[in-house]
Amino acid sequence: MTTPPDDRSFRREMATAYRSGWHFIDLVTAIPHPGDSLMVTVFGEPVVVTLDEDGDVRAYRCLRRPRGAPQPVRCAIRYGMIFVNLDQRDQSLPQPETSGTRTTTATPRSA
Repeated sequence: MTTPPDDRSFRREMATAYRSGWHFIDLVTAIPHPGDSLMVTVFGEPVVVTLDEDGDVRAYRCLRRPRGAPQPVRCAIRYGMIFVNLDQRDQSLPQPETSGTRTTTATPRSA
């Protein structure tokens, strides 16, 4: 007979198995105008996806640290879909089949 996993092992498994890699957020059409944003929760972490004035899609992790700025999250657009990668150590990016796709890496901008 096996015992159910405790909360700590479940969180560790979620962090190692599921957080690394690229995850589908929504379609690009969900943020149609510059300045629009989309708030989603990815594995328990709030993430804001925005469309800036240049037409680039950027994603930021919302931290609850005092006076902490939002942490940029890697973001990619494939076939009209938005993907984010919460694991900053994972440097692999799925290669597009066509040259018509666009990838944007979120970097913080000075105000």
